Amino acid sequence: MLETLQELAEPNNSCDHDPLPSFNVHLFDCIPSTHQILWQLINSGAEAGTVVIASEQTAGRGQWGRKWQSSQGGLYLSVAINPQIQASQQAQLTLSSAWGIATILRDYHIPVRLKWPNDLILTERKLGGILTETKVQNGQIVQALIGVGINWANSIPETGINLQTYFAQNPDLAKLYSLEMLAALVLQGLRIGLRQLSTVGIEHLLTSYSQLLTCIGHQVRVAEGSGVIIGVNATGELRIRLEPHDANKAQEICIEPGKIRLGYGSDESFHIKS
Repeated sequence: MLETLQELAEPNNSCDHDPLPSFNVHLFDCIPSTHQILWQLINSGAEAGTVVIASEQTAGRGQWGRKWQSSQGGLYLSVAINPQIQASQQAQLTLSSAWGIATILRDYHIPVRLKWPNDLILTERKLGGILTETKVQNGQIVQALIGVGINWANSIPETGINLQTYFAQNPDLAKLYSLEMLAALVLQGLRIGLRQLSTVGIEHLLTSYSQLLTCIGHQVRVAEGSGVIIGVNATGELRIRLEPHDANKAQEICIEPGKIRLGYGSDESFHIKS
């Protein structure tokens, strides 16, 4: 399985800007978390491109330290990169990774979209998520881990969906035949997203990213008033155009992740005051 996975994930061609020219995959049955094991490997000398994949996690984490349900049947992986970007640009790693994974899954007729800042959405339910951790020196990110969890055949909460359920409902769209193939596609998607970030820059990538956002055009209520979501900026903040008052010009504000919660589907969004 390991050799097949690495062969599937390797690029047909590489370029000077390829942040992940090759992968070194480590497979585990049950571990606390893929991030935890990968940091241990890095501290022992593992390099960029090292990948940890687990069948099950007992202490998986999501955004803001939330517990990530990680039962058997799902895909749980982390990959190490050396991005050499400013710490203030950390969100770009998550945005580009999410876009790359969604893009390659859409190539396989799985209509994945993105829920800001780090969720993969399928039929208005959560298919997976992305968690980025970094090590910073002198304001520069010198090491980063991109963690990905995707529901394949595992048990899921009411707001979630797994790919096996989706394929059962849409048999003509079932183009992924194994968890191994899904893992290979996710690694390819990470490479695509990070390469795009490296070669064309965040502003160009954000145009493509925003086209997949589920929340564009949604009405929201924030502390400053009512507004409409219009996109995401280069530091990962949500851009909201406030409704003008009287003859005043419409104002745009930006809200960082964690300050606003976005619902699934047609659920309303609202501001969380700090």
